[in-house]
Amino acid sequence: MNEPNPFLDPARQQELYGRASRLAGRTSALMRAKTSGRPVPETIVSLVQTHHGQPDRLGVVLDIGCGRGTSSLVIAEQLRPQRVVGLDAAPSLLARARERAKELHDTTVDFVEGDFHDVPMPAGSCDVAIAAFCVYHSPSPKDVIAQIARVLAPEGLAVLVTKGVDSYQEMDHLVASAGLDPRADQHDSLYTAAHSGNLADLAASSLDVIAVLDEEHVFTFDGHDHTAQYLATNPKYDLAPGLYGNPGALAATLHEFLPDRPLITRSRVTFVVAQPNEGRPA
Repeated sequence: MNEPNPFLDPARQQELYGRASRLAGRTSALMRAKTSGRPVPETIVSLVQTHHGQPDRLGVVLDIGCGRGTSSLVIAEQLRPQRVVGLDAAPSLLARARERAKELHDTTVDFVEGDFHDVPMPAGSCDVAIAAFCVYHSPSPKDVIAQIARVLAPEGLAVLVTKGVDSYQEMDHLVASAGLDPRADQHDSLYTAAHSGNLADLAASSLDVIAVLDEEHVFTFDGHDHTAQYLATNPKYDLAPGLYGNPGALAATLHEFLPDRPLITRSRVTFVVAQPNEGRPA
């Protein structure tokens, strides 16, 4: 029997998102390694500009799973809606997002704690709703999509973003080869609930899908020390006590068992653009 998916295990949410520094470290290590693929927030902006009827006259943009506010701030700066609302369930991430938003002046940006299964926004109140790299945390992703459909205005637009189930599989092989977790390449993907292969179908349960964009993102970690900084935050692996959350110990183990060399790994990133069903009640 497979162990619970860490992304769907409520008991692990505090571990994964209880400290803003953990997510910052994970993101920093990954972005330093990125060698191919457009920045996701800018791609979201481009999709809104392409597919929304009035992208230069937006009222409320909802950013679900906003985390530390990176996408919210890019949306505010580049789309300049009247208001951006960032929603997340992690108070520590929201606190960091609010600090970062103090530098903005032209757009109102609010960060709200809440559950994406029960979005605290009125029906029909949002011109755009974004859910990037978060729907796979729900055991019932169709319920999240239904909430997005509920809060969208009749001419609104949703942009959903996820990853492929085989993302970073080269890292699985590295972890298994080093003996850090011999079953690393046998664990279920972290993205099984909502991934590149099923996100469009999930969206179609409550919305009309109008575009799907797939991109390959490539990451080159420059050696074991760099790779360990990312691995230390990855909940997928069954690591020995003292290794999880400890990049120094992870790097030492990698150096002990494998020659130090760059690691190239890939992720399929999928964007689904959708709008409210034409026949839904006003």
